[in-house]
Amino acid sequence: MIPRRIGLSLATGLASALLLGACDSSNGTGSTAAAPVAPAPSATSASPAPVTSAPAVSGTPASGQPATTSAVAARTAQGLGGIVTDDKGLTLYRFDKDQPNPSKWTCSGACTKTWLPVIVPASVQTSGVEKSLLGTVHRNGMTQLTLAGWPLYRYVGDTAAGQTNGQGKDGEWYAVTPSGQKSGATG
Repeated sequence: MIPRRIGLSLATGLASALLLGACDSSNGTGSTAAAPVAPAPSATSASPAPVTSAPAVSGTPASGQPATTSAVAARTAQGLGGIVTDDKGLTLYRFDKDQPNPSKWTCSGACTKTWLPVIVPASVQTSGVEKSLLGTVHRNGMTQLTLAGWPLYRYVGDTAAGQTNGQGKDGEWYAVTPSGQKSGATG
């Protein structure tokens, strides 16, 4: 009787496995019905591209994207005095944890989602900033702009020309002056 029960148990188990397999294949059919859902995430992941390009049109790159500029200019900011801006009029900042001599950046990873490294082409136009104070430092295959040795960044919270929302952030981010110093006023 024991072998018969084992045989019966095996038959029941095999039948259950076949039924579960059939359910899985019907889920597979259900997943083909869900196949339109699979393109939805790729359509969603395609959506950020237009969002990324929208800020670029307004002059503000998407978070985590390096900021590019072909010019720097000295401007006067209310409460801060002379600061440096990029070709879009957005404030440039320096980070106290970076080093000026030799130029060394320390903002990386998640930091660059908020503080965008300023990437430049071979030459940069200047207005009110001594060209001899400008330089570059290599950053992951790109060329980051420096001023008096300090690597420069843009703050994602500055969305319009003339804003200085990054001034004094965490007690280590400051708008940079035309001489490469940090702006002393906090905002």
